[in-house]
Amino acid sequence: MANFGLPSITIAFKSIGITAIERSQRGIIAMILRETKATASTPAANNAETGTGATTNTTPTTDNSALFSGSPYIIYDETDIPAGLSTDNQEQIKLALIGYQTAPKHILVFIKDKTETDYNDILILLENAHWDYLVIPEIASADVQTIAAWIKAMRTTKDKKVKAVLPNCAADCEGVINFTNTKIVTVTKTYTTAQYCSRIAGIICGTPMTISCTFAPLSEVIDCDKYTKDQMDTKVGNGELFIMFDGTKYKIARSVNSFVTTIENKGDKFKKIKLIDLMDMIHDDIKDTANDSYIGKYANSYDNKCLLISAIQGYYMQLELEGLLEKGQNTCALDLDATTAWILSNGKATKAAVTTMKTQDIKEFNTQDNVFLASGISMLDAIENIALNIAI
Repeated sequence: MANFGLPSITIAFKSIGITAIERSQRGIIAMILRETKATASTPAANNAETGTGATTNTTPTTDNSALFSGSPYIIYDETDIPAGLSTDNQEQIKLALIGYQTAPKHILVFIKDKTETDYNDILILLENAHWDYLVIPEIASADVQTIAAWIKAMRTTKDKKVKAVLPNCAADCEGVINFTNTKIVTVTKTYTTAQYCSRIAGIICGTPMTISCTFAPLSEVIDCDKYTKDQMDTKVGNGELFIMFDGTKYKIARSVNSFVTTIENKGDKFKKIKLIDLMDMIHDDIKDTANDSYIGKYANSYDNKCLLISAIQGYYMQLELEGLLEKGQNTCALDLDATTAWILSNGKATKAAVTTMKTQDIKEFNTQDNVFLASGISMLDAIENIALNIAI
């Protein structure tokens, strides 16, 4: 039976709203691993210097070019790890797979030749791939800010809401997690800051958006840097994510990113990993669903604009039911200010004429192929502070 008046856009938004919790439980990690691209060697020619005709004995090395040609690899569990990877690189994948409440959805592994001095080729591939958090276990200090700048550009100029876990990177950006422990010791190994970023990315990608990774325990850690409470407060204020020792166990301190300099319309909420992940999911859900189910598929009439608004509002309501947004505090409507500005800038009416227009006239104005919307949402954070006053 035909369902007139209920276009596919409404169904599509409801569907992604229903799956929001499930999708939020398992993020995708992009991991760049460096390997030596070895090729089979051949015995040297006659030794001309000695004239003896002797050959230099060389040990043939294994040609592992197939390892590079298979990149990127999609790793769901340890059975998917390519056998040709070095032991250290296999360990990095296993670290990330540990996760937290869940394991990451999967890891997208890119193999890079150790002789190459930049990441430009892989960054092009990453720009067109689907993932949430980037990690580079062997990243050199000189490359950290380069990757941070790339993440900033992806989030702003390219409108791709991706993030990275980087070592000692005070990027002042909500898309960069600044992991700063210098000493991480487990039963089997002592890790550098960069090497343990894989574990941190796995924890974040295994944290559902209904909670945060604040105080997530790391059972494998037996020693790390020790800080006073004042030092920890300072580090959190500086946008650092680090492992702390509470006297009993080792765990993540506050789940914060590197953003510290608040500005108008970008306040303290942008410092929280949980809230940025939720913002990014909502952004991508609305953008992708509109692209797939609305743009180019409906006439830009007032009625169809209202159908889009209704569909987005229904999506918000589903997120409210899932405990991600505060109930009754999330709205979407036509943006009257943006519509008015478009009317004036495109010479569709004089300023005097616009001032006499009724609100409904502006809403129904023919804006050609543009839809101007304004939205407000109230996200639910995780419990991280408890104040208990006991009267005696």
